[in-house]
Amino acid sequence: MEDRPYETIIVSRQSCVTTVTLNRPEKKNAANSTMWAELGRAFAEVSESPTDRVLILRGAGGSFCSGADLTGSVSDTHPLDNMRQVHQVALSLHQLPKPSIALVDGDAVGAGCNLALGCDMVFATPRSRFAEIFVRRALSVDFGGSWLLPRLVGLHRAKQLCLTGALISADEAAAIGLINEVVEGADIESKVYSLAGDLVAGPQIAQGLIKQLLNAGSGSTMAEALDAESAAQSVNLLSPDAREARMAFVEKRPPRYGRR
Repeated sequence: MEDRPYETIIVSRQSCVTTVTLNRPEKKNAANSTMWAELGRAFAEVSESPTDRVLILRGAGGSFCSGADLTGSVSDTHPLDNMRQVHQVALSLHQLPKPSIALVDGDAVGAGCNLALGCDMVFATPRSRFAEIFVRRALSVDFGGSWLLPRLVGLHRAKQLCLTGALISADEAAAIGLINEVVEGADIESKVYSLAGDLVAGPQIAQGLIKQLLNAGSGSTMAEALDAESAAQSVNLLSPDAREARMAFVEKRPPRYGRR
């Protein structure tokens, strides 16, 4: 893995958990072109690494992410090319074959909101707020929001959030199913990192296939979903993890996955 320094994010690794911290606190972690490129590189590294098992995404300095940085210099690149770069980052997060968790402390708005929602699970502190703020900037939804929102909260609620750009509290976000849980600020780190540790101890192949099935399920017919489940289960049943799970059951002990 190529070791190049990052300018706008911090990547740290411990016990197979990779933490990516958005690190432009003076801009409330607004994402500029450098950050988008660095997030794409970090997600690719996590995807390809045999030792990175769980991704945690968070922000520095009291905010998660205030969205795209609209204050930078005008780019000579066509807007469509810029959006393709940004959306490739969204797709790489969505397709990450390993569990991802957003730890949101502070505001997550615009593309920053959808960056959090693109993770498999989202935990937030009581002071966090969420908004699909695009319409207030005369923009339409991006970073996958048009796909994510209806699946998380239903079409009518998604339209309400996107057409008004309303800023909602963490409690309301949890109540409508936008995020998993609101956790007191002092406890959120232990909650998220404990969950990450549990995921690290799980069967990696099965976890990746579960993500694929759930992500594809709402766009599939029942027959297509069953075919995909059959293919995934065939892979699982031939894996070392499945053999270990069967042995652990017979021997009445916890499974020890990842040993080959």
